[in-house]
Amino acid sequence: MKAARGYKDINLLAMKLLNPGGKLFTFSCSGAMTDDLFRKVVDSAAADAGIDFRITHWLSQGPDHPVSSAYPEGYYLKGLAGVVL
Repeated sequence: MKAARGYKDINLLAMKLLNPGGKLFTFSCSGAMTDDLFRKVVDSAAADAGIDFRITHWLSQGPDHPVSSAYPEGYYLKGLAGVVL
């Protein structure tokens, strides 16, 4: 998926700018980007940046974006917050 490559590249660039203790908040609004794939993309970017990145929070869309059981694709906003050790 091309989107995964783009998310990895942008996270890799951001991670290279962070010093220890630096915080990163990263988000995806792609319905094709599952939670698992997003986590793998961020993990891969951290490995390529040569940093120890710890996820501190999983973030999701707010109550103003409810997800219908009839339309699970409506869950598309996701994010991670983390810190460089």
